[in-house]
Amino acid sequence: MAPIPTPSAEPSDTPDAYVGLEASGAEQQARRRGWSTVRSLPPGAIITMEYRAGRLNFEVTDGRVTRCWQG
Repeated sequence: MAPIPTPSAEPSDTPDAYVGLEASGAEQQARRRGWSTVRSLPPGAIITMEYRAGRLNFEVTDGRVTRCWQG
């Protein structure tokens, strides 16, 4: 049987720090800080809830991040 892969460590970053930032600038900042996937979503978007290590999610309203969470 193949070994279970160990996920890489996520950046030690505070998602709340992105709230209020302009969306494209926040995405660039997140990638510089080591997030492998950055997902921008409109408010109320229907999304899957599986946790993905290394992913940062932004809820964006009028071009600004209004909510941010990991996974």
